Amino acid sequence: MSFKVIKGTFHVTGYSPDGDSVRFKANKISSWKSLKGGKVKLNAKNHAQLRIEAIDTLETHYKKEHQPKKFADKATEKLFKLLGIKNVVWNEKRSRVISADDGVPGYIVSRMAERYGRPVSFVFADTLDFEDGADLYLTNSIARKSVNYKILLKGLAYPTFYDGMFYDLRALFEKATIKAREHERGIWSEDQTNLYTSITELADITDTHVLMPKLFRRITAYLKKNETFDAHDFIAQLEEKREKVLIMSILHFTYFDNLIAVDDDGKIKLTQKPENLIFLG
Repeated sequence: MSFKVIKGTFHVTGYSPDGDSVRFKANKISSWKSLKGGKVKLNAKNHAQLRIEAIDTLETHYKKEHQPKKFADKATEKLFKLLGIKNVVWNEKRSRVISADDGVPGYIVSRMAERYGRPVSFVFADTLDFEDGADLYLTNSIARKSVNYKILLKGLAYPTFYDGMFYDLRALFEKATIKAREHERGIWSEDQTNLYTSITELADITDTHVLMPKLFRRITAYLKKNETFDAHDFIAQLEEKREKVLIMSILHFTYFDNLIAVDDDGKIKLTQKPENLIFLG
């Protein structure tokens, strides 16, 4: 599995990072041309927003809403610690970093940029001896040293797989998920994703129930347009989006709306474990 190694620095000052979101500046701007897919989107500082592969931490500011902060903030703090970013000062609303000892060196290992111009990346602190610009066969032993894997194993992220991820790496991250769940680490001590859950208003999912972020985002978008939550109407609106999903265990293609069950009381749940799903672009 050949990837490109890109050396650079990680940045959070002036931004709104969370547990799976950080800015990265390549030492050589020409490095971005080596990636497949879309053109990497850079800001005026030549910082790229990364899409950290295979993990999805709890939201801290999606549509100005957040998920239960205990785990959302822990994931962000873990990301900073793993990268070596210290002395982080947030604004009063904790929506933007005012200052930090960032610009720390490290690497990303990537093959492509997705349609929004974000490099799909395995992220590494500056503790490994990679050669900038080298082609790297990303083995499981190397992937275990990534920030992605460490956050997932700690129970601070949900696995979220897309069709571009190789089977061996996906299997590794699936095992890490199962291990974290069995030990009830982090989010897995309160996860409600696969349990029937009552939702009536935003506070239910922002402050109380811990859900897979992709499901949280869909419910939040619905509640931004509707005063109350109607499970059947929610599913009907999801159906219109035709969000394709592969259920790995049975190799069955379906749509995300078909994976949400509703009981007689109007409670909902996701019928498949997050690690058993592959979202198709």
